[in-house]
Amino acid sequence: MPTVSLDAIAFARAGDKGDKVNIGVAARDPAFYPILCRVLTPERVKEWFGELCLGRVDRYELPNLDALNLVLHQALDGGSARSLRIDNQGKALGDTLLFLQAEVSNEELELIRSAAERRA
Repeated sequence: MPTVSLDAIAFARAGDKGDKVNIGVAARDPAFYPILCRVLTPERVKEWFGELCLGRVDRYELPNLDALNLVLHQALDGGSARSLRIDNQGKALGDTLLFLQAEVSNEELELIRSAAERRA
């Protein structure tokens, strides 16, 4: 199966509060929303971030916006005031999530290529 980086089909915005990171991921095209739902399971997101996310991952679906809201618990080493990490805020994690590779069908790959051509 072909794969694409999530940044080809979505954009993300992230913020943090205490030791939680909130990542909003929105499809670049409504046709890509089912791919996001299939790929961005709480288990896959937690696996992707590995030791950066020690707690659970909650996922909230926003189908009217073709978006997902992901909340990562215990993901900032105690929060920006307590952490010794170089980047102790959640902003970078949204961009990091977009590096995740998604398996897509050949039909979905054609949709993605067609949308990219329209944007160019």
